[in-house]
Amino acid sequence: MVAVFLLGGVLGTGFGVALGFLAFPYVFPPPAAMDQLTEADAETLVATGTFIHANPADPIHFGSGGVEVYESVVFLQNDFKVGPGPDFHVYLVPSAEVRASGDVKDMMFVDLGKLRAFEGSQRYEIPAGVNLKDYPSVVIWCQQFGVLISPADLAFES
Repeated sequence: MVAVFLLGGVLGTGFGVALGFLAFPYVFPPPAAMDQLTEADAETLVATGTFIHANPADPIHFGSGGVEVYESVVFLQNDFKVGPGPDFHVYLVPSAEVRASGDVKDMMFVDLGKLRAFEGSQRYEIPAGVNLKDYPSVVIWCQQFGVLISPADLAFES
């Protein structure tokens, strides 16, 4: 009887901790970001886009808001927002019209870094030598689970 009680306590504690880790970003999201572009960043606008809800049947993985790509910076605009989750990253992807996780998994993407906030303006440095014309999409990707959160198709300036 004691063994059953202890096993139940261990399993219950493990389940509670796991649930807490998954629910934490939803219950206590970080504050909105408020990054600004510098004059040097904003000299040459290369492309613009809008994050979309790629799969409307999925209520958890969504995004919205604008993105601007400059020669050395990707800038998520003030209206940027994604549903919270763990280990989100900003990727430049060499494929247009990304709509599913499988569209990204085997790509040679450029990881610009971990998403700092689930909403608000944010800037991400583009590594030197990246030919932006080869990357027609910016996506928010969950590295922990290998899931597409939100893509943005880029329209290049002429």
